[in-house]
Amino acid sequence: MWHEILFRVLSIVNYVVLIIIAIPLLLQIFYVVFSFVKKKTWPRSETKGRVAYLIPAHNEEDVIFDTVKSLLEGQDYPREKFDVYVVAHNCTDATAQLAEQAGAKVLVLDDPDPAHRMALYPMKHGVDAILALEGEQAYDFIIRLDADNHANPGFTACMNDAFQAGVEFARSYEGALNGTQNFYTKACALFYAFDSRFGSRVRERLGIAAHINGSGSMMSVKMLKECGGYDCKTISEDAEFNFNRMLEGRKGHYVEDAVAYEDMPSSFKVTLSRNKRIGSGSMELLRTQLLKMFGKFFTTGNFSYLEMFLTYIFNFLAILISVWVPLYYIYHFTYTALVMNGVIAVTWMPVSYYSAMLWNTLWSAVGIVGGLFILFGFGQAAILAIVDYKKLGAKRRRELVSAVLLFPAFLVLYAVTLCIGAMSKPEWGKTTRSAAAQRQTDDDNAPPPQAEKGE
Repeated sequence: MWHEILFRVLSIVNYVVLIIIAIPLLLQIFYVVFSFVKKKTWPRSETKGRVAYLIPAHNEEDVIFDTVKSLLEGQDYPREKFDVYVVAHNCTDATAQLAEQAGAKVLVLDDPDPAHRMALYPMKHGVDAILALEGEQAYDFIIRLDADNHANPGFTACMNDAFQAGVEFARSYEGALNGTQNFYTKACALFYAFDSRFGSRVRERLGIAAHINGSGSMMSVKMLKECGGYDCKTISEDAEFNFNRMLEGRKGHYVEDAVAYEDMPSSFKVTLSRNKRIGSGSMELLRTQLLKMFGKFFTTGNFSYLEMFLTYIFNFLAILISVWVPLYYIYHFTYTALVMNGVIAVTWMPVSYYSAMLWNTLWSAVGIVGGLFILFGFGQAAILAIVDYKKLGAKRRRELVSAVLLFPAFLVLYAVTLCIGAMSKPEWGKTTRSAAAQRQTDDDNAPPPQAEKGE
């Protein structure tokens, strides 16, 4: 009968879908299993390069003063060798004034085009201004930070050591300012630390290109001039820049001892907003560049291209996980249950076949999902809470216990919100800064916590 043919066809399609989903997951399992490898470090260099910190900011008066002040006063690096640039992008508040008051060099960008309401355009503006400097004013490399970020005291020195050793661009460890504020900040801190502590460390030790994106990324001025500046076009400009450099044949690195602490999302609304941008941007990269990565692997034999493809394709797979998997298994169990109860007559196979299939599928699903939850949920979260709790904003490991126990639920939430982002166009709205992100400053004049008008 036609419904038996449909059942067989959909079963085969589902097997293919599960294999497609499993391949990237196996790569992530590999990173967890081999996370014990020793981290890569670069020899301390006596040569101190000139460094420009670049911060794109839109209505960030609540945090910008503290961020700039902490950088200028908190780095173990010669003060005359680095500056902080803030690009005040379409600001209607006191962002520019507070940044200048804290000691930053402020670049004002007034751009009325509503399509330019994203970090890409202030980044382009800031990079172009820095690249135009010559002579004693010129810099050796740029470090991109977000307006709410803090850096550990050795950040500049660690990036300089890597630069002096020949690294053109690199990423840092992604830590958390407010990792213990609530469930969302704890879970987000654990999630974003995964690629720092597991994936990035193992990639660096195996000679695989790092995933360079977001705050804490370092870019050499020489490289930027060679590639024509910040040559990006999409909402995921940071990942796009990394893709552009990889497709040129350049290799990014990971500097683990440089830690960029950021304000983690503290509510479902903020988590959804961030993941919608990530999901939407990843789909755009899939259409424009990710398939080029896949093809580059076959023309060069360089595993870095395949690894990058398998990692970023997971944002697309979130759609399969969130849509196909639940819908298929609802159909699968409903159909087999109806056959077992005689509601649907079958001719190809006996009823006992469908009964055995139902129970085999059920127990297989329980085993696979349970195993993934133990390894990817409790396992990786527990390891991070034990070894890197301080980088996640905690003073004691027990502060992260609740997040470890609930982390599998967050992974499901994360996949669903990525799926929403992949199928929608993100909007730039107002979010809320967490008061915990205002810590680590010794300046009594730092502005009090307010609501963010973030970009």
